[in-house]
Amino acid sequence: MTIRELVVYDSEEDCPYLPGQAAKMPLRRPLETLSGDQFDERLACGDRRTGFFLYNTQCEGCCACEAIRLPLAEFEMSRSQRRVWRKGQHLELRVQTPVVDDERVRLFNRHRRLRGLAHERGDIGAFSYEHFLVDSCCNTRELCYYADNRLVAVAISDLGAEAMSAVYTYFDPEYTAVSLGVYSVLKQVDLCQQLQLEYLYLGYYIAESPHMKYKSGYLPHERRIRGQWQRFDRSARGLGKEFDGRQ
Repeated sequence: MTIRELVVYDSEEDCPYLPGQAAKMPLRRPLETLSGDQFDERLACGDRRTGFFLYNTQCEGCCACEAIRLPLAEFEMSRSQRRVWRKGQHLELRVQTPVVDDERVRLFNRHRRLRGLAHERGDIGAFSYEHFLVDSCCNTRELCYYADNRLVAVAISDLGAEAMSAVYTYFDPEYTAVSLGVYSVLKQVDLCQQLQLEYLYLGYYIAESPHMKYKSGYLPHERRIRGQWQRFDRSARGLGKEFDGRQ
């Protein structure tokens, strides 16, 4: 289906995922809010969202970024994931429209600093937070995790007609009762299954990035490699089997 868009940025920049690499990720602004079906189509083509914009990698000589998604009807927790799931049952989940406030900005910056993600850019303010996570061209929800009425994690997710896309998750790295990053993925899987969705998209898998390669531990999954979705499961032993599914 036709989606009217404007390309607003198309320059090479430093790769946000691999140090020392150059990246080209053109930002495209849809001229209207995307329907669920339209958003599903963009996800299936490997698009990601940041603020109002969509982007997809078009890096010269590099194909390290592979869009990754979980087929929800087949997903099975590993033994370690089941342990995390059980440990996280004390957390309260609240799902709502995304907002920006001092509490969220502080937690976002705390997560980036203590996880070594801030780099040279340092802390962000409310304006940048809103531009990155709250502004949206699609149906976006905020998943808030509370422990004893204290906000310990936030996940921003986009919702299509048949799929959900995990945009960004941040949490208090010093909260050690449960692995919040893993639990949030599993909770989003659970929500998607309740909604009878087909896929949960986890963004990009990048084998050489310590912050991205963990996604291969959710199985079975499919990765978009050179324009084709390929399936990975425990029986494949790390080898992709081409998946002839919806693109």
